[in-house]
Amino acid sequence: MHFRKPLAAVLGALAILVGVVPNVAKAADTLNIGTLAPKQSIWGQVFQVWAAAVDKKSDSKLQLDFFYNGQQGDEGAMVSKMKAGQLDGAAITAVGLSKIYKPVLVLQLPGALTSWDKLESAQSSLRGDFESGIKAAGFDLVGWGNVGQAHFFTKGSGEVRTPDDLKGRKPYMWRDDIIQPAFYQVIGATPVPLNVPEVLPNLKTSAIDALAGPALAVEQLQWGPELNNVNDDVNACAIGALVFSSTRLNALPGDMRQIMIDTGAIASRALGQKVKDEDTAAYGRLADKMNVVKLSDSERALWKAKFAETRTRLGQGTFDPALIAKIEGIAGL
Repeated sequence: MHFRKPLAAVLGALAILVGVVPNVAKAADTLNIGTLAPKQSIWGQVFQVWAAAVDKKSDSKLQLDFFYNGQQGDEGAMVSKMKAGQLDGAAITAVGLSKIYKPVLVLQLPGALTSWDKLESAQSSLRGDFESGIKAAGFDLVGWGNVGQAHFFTKGSGEVRTPDDLKGRKPYMWRDDIIQPAFYQVIGATPVPLNVPEVLPNLKTSAIDALAGPALAVEQLQWGPELNNVNDDVNACAIGALVFSSTRLNALPGDMRQIMIDTGAIASRALGQKVKDEDTAAYGRLADKMNVVKLSDSERALWKAKFAETRTRLGQGTFDPALIAKIEGIAGL
């Protein structure tokens, strides 16, 4: 895996801000947190600094124990475990967030919020509604995060220039996603539903040969060596968040809960900006090794039409049409 030197500066800033020094004293209470991210990924590195910050600020009265690489199951399983009191928190993507409050996934409508500026504008506009919905479902959102800008990647020599080019492919679809099924129905392709840990072995055997995802995730999850082509166009921005069971956080003493909120906000901001920077760098590294597909205006128009048709379909039962219209307005569509 690749990590850039500026990451140390980000982690250092977090450490300085919360006054971290090594402390190995046993914590009086532990919050168990699940994530699909590998421990040595950028996400994992920030989480380790966050855990050290909480240990220091709480005088070892509180500890964060992260379960990496999907040890607690996929995101749907993690949300279920938080509801059942078997897990205290999780770092999840929009797919996991949709298991808590489905409207959040509207931020990843295909072909809509394709730049960070557009995404952040939508998050700012809808933040209150989303956080209230998450709270009403029994969770506290400690901080928003980013995953990266999604591109289409393919394995083999054939390029995917138009939606029709996916019809003969075996595209990966996250099993719990509620947007991708509609998209593949619109274009007439048959996706292969998998959970994230299943992607790499299926890429190796060519059971899947196409996927849409952020460059940073493709790199950090070691999918890159199995892929040959990347489309330069961004089709969505993938987001995530740190969420905890409200019941569990409310059970903490007031000062411990405040430490969680304060340090979690710091970690989320540091991670959010760093992921944006590293996703751009990861795309550059992958593009150097792959065939980069740059679409013509006519090809891009075909994708835009299918994305628009998908959004219309999603407004017929999956999402509130007014919410989709608001996202399209922010996106300038």
